[in-house]
Amino acid sequence: MRILALPGDGVGVEVTEAALRVLDWFRTRRGFACEVLRRDFGLANWTKHGTMMPDETWARILEADAILFGAVGSLDQAGVVPPEERRKGSLLRMRKALDLFANLRPVRMPAALAEASPCKPRVTEGVDLILVRELTAGVYFGTPRGVETLPDGTRRGVNTHSYTEAEIARAARFAFALARGRRGRVTSVDKANVMEAGALWREVVGRIGAEEFPDVVLEHMLADNCAIQLLRAPRRFDVILTDNLFGDLLSDAAGAIIGSLGMLPSASLSAPDAAGRRRALYEPIHGSAPDIAGRGVANPLGAILSLALLLRWSAGRAEDAAHLEAAVDRALAAGARTSDIAAPGESVLSTEQMTQAVLDAL
Repeated sequence: MRILALPGDGVGVEVTEAALRVLDWFRTRRGFACEVLRRDFGLANWTKHGTMMPDETWARILEADAILFGAVGSLDQAGVVPPEERRKGSLLRMRKALDLFANLRPVRMPAALAEASPCKPRVTEGVDLILVRELTAGVYFGTPRGVETLPDGTRRGVNTHSYTEAEIARAARFAFALARGRRGRVTSVDKANVMEAGALWREVVGRIGAEEFPDVVLEHMLADNCAIQLLRAPRRFDVILTDNLFGDLLSDAAGAIIGSLGMLPSASLSAPDAAGRRRALYEPIHGSAPDIAGRGVANPLGAILSLALLLRWSAGRAEDAAHLEAAVDRALAAGARTSDIAAPGESVLSTEQMTQAVLDAL
């Protein structure tokens, strides 16, 4: 396999290094044959090359079998990068060009982290859900968009929430197929009560469920209610299917179940090609966290668990993926904690020490 590592900005560099250390364990101890190439991404590219996306880096992105991504964020506080350069080197461009339409965000509550959650243990015990976020359409990509000056001299910002039937349908089929291998339940989330695109979303998802996946239970839920239910009764969910914007918001809200976004991985996948292979990008869902970057305190588990998703979805090594996920659970059960998941009085590990705890558990 050709794996491209794009550490990005801020803590992305630190957590990607942690994931690569774990990846090396699987290369040397479990015979995982892969070639790993590293390239800068984000502000690091601008600083070194004067462009957010050198042509050579883009060529490597297009060639990779899987991308292990760190984080990118608002480190350009001086505003020195022109808007066109930010777009050229943006994560949105990569998602669209690679057609990574299905974003998987699993949320599983390790028993050892009951005290890290703001929710009661009786609410979080046994939580095991996965969000499927449509990733290449919706308000992040719709046009027209931009900031315009009105005749009276005031400005107006415009973003367009737009979905075609085909864009909804392929995300729905992915979610239904995923649910078939889990507990057989899909919750489709929208705002059909006030948004025309939401009404179309509900109609298309309902039709595909009834015609193609009658064995999967489907319920429809409004996005605001879903946000409430995620914290009130998260165990009711199996697969949550939603659009780009609501998926972004709700998956962050789901991070509160565990107590930290630093714990959550993600996989962004394309449709399979003729050989059954998907383009794929794996990343923790947290941002670049410039306030703690370089201090060695970031939680690497979201990045490490993203590697587990790479092993499962791109490498076809489900046993290794489960082995890694179990090792994370063992490390947590043994008391390994970074500052974001530590209870008052508990010992706190650095990024490097938490990574070593996982390697020891492996």
